[in-house]
Amino acid sequence: MATFGIVVGGGPAPGINGVIGAAALVAARRGHRAIGLMDGFSHLMEGRTDRVRELRPEDVATVHLQGGSILHTSRANPTKKPEHLEAVVKSLGALGIDHLITIGGDDTAFSAKRVCDTAGGRIQVVHVPKTIDNDLPLPDGIPTFGFETAREHAAHVVAAMIEDARTAGRWYFLVLMGRKAGFLALGAGKAAGATVTLIPEEFPAGPIHLEDVVRTLEGAIVKRRAEGHGHGVAVLAEGIAERFDPAELDFMKDVERDEHGHVRLAEVPLGRLLRTAVASSLGARGVKVTIGDKDVGYELRCVPPTAFDRDYTRDLGVGAVTTLLAGQSSALITRQGARIVPIPFADLMDAKTGRTRVREVDVHTDSFTSARALQTRVERGDLEDAARLSEIAKAAKLSPEDARRRYAPIS
Repeated sequence: MATFGIVVGGGPAPGINGVIGAAALVAARRGHRAIGLMDGFSHLMEGRTDRVRELRPEDVATVHLQGGSILHTSRANPTKKPEHLEAVVKSLGALGIDHLITIGGDDTAFSAKRVCDTAGGRIQVVHVPKTIDNDLPLPDGIPTFGFETAREHAAHVVAAMIEDARTAGRWYFLVLMGRKAGFLALGAGKAAGATVTLIPEEFPAGPIHLEDVVRTLEGAIVKRRAEGHGHGVAVLAEGIAERFDPAELDFMKDVERDEHGHVRLAEVPLGRLLRTAVASSLGARGVKVTIGDKDVGYELRCVPPTAFDRDYTRDLGVGAVTTLLAGQSSALITRQGARIVPIPFADLMDAKTGRTRVREVDVHTDSFTSARALQTRVERGDLEDAARLSEIAKAAKLSPEDARRRYAPIS
């Protein structure tokens, strides 16, 4: 009889329980045992083996319908110190676990690889990719689980704020989760019909300058005014803040970081910062605009998964168990078409950093081009058309030449 351990790391995402439940059910039906490891790697790193729960079929039969994680989760990082990795492997051994299923994002995938390497073959490990950011390096067109549920709920929030903006005659800046990639912001903004959506991938490589973001948003506002509309919604990926030049923003130097060294973007007031900067810039020229800001993210992570993610995660849970029982290890579990395809950990690593690669939005695709075409921005064609430029300049209270210089597209 094999003993499967299941651990969840990183932030929550809709569908975690689908993986846990399906893995535990199929393991039991094949004569094996499944143990849930509570609170990520945090207790195992301390050598504790008491924070576990037996995952019996009757306990997990319907958990796929629930949001959140019945095993909880944490960002505890066992890779920072060799003694923590050794403690994890020793704790797993003490629990009799010879097969480990990790569920998480890029940091948890890296931890899974290191645990597998440290165990030296004594523990077989596979990882199930989970993140609402959709930024793990899966094949094109395959989302990470939780993304579609989060996008669906985020699109409803954006749509409601669009109606509020129209009704109240104001603007909103909505900040959506997405540390490295703008998939969630772009997907929700496009689905809801946001006025403009900004993601980090559309800016040139290197630090993003605050003024470039400000003038892009300002351009959308004045173009809308030129078209006779005094309201709108801008959707912003939070990852823009991580790429800001710290030299331009003193407070960024002191922002708290998590166990994996990432800036805690929830501590960065991106919406308020941009709201103030844009309103001040326009106000200095006598253009009055009312702007509100709202962060959208935490309320998306633990909602009950949609049918898509329930189906998807149950496949992944079964696939994780069958892959391990087939003797495969050190792999990411993916569903490609109607097949479960393990991807070796080695294929996920960035050769330069030695860490898990991150998938970003490809801004050269037809899909991104469509998203841009549906937004309201000052485009090159506006600046080259004397009549349109004159209307935009009038709305911005600038001369046509100054408007052309200020609102030239960033890309």
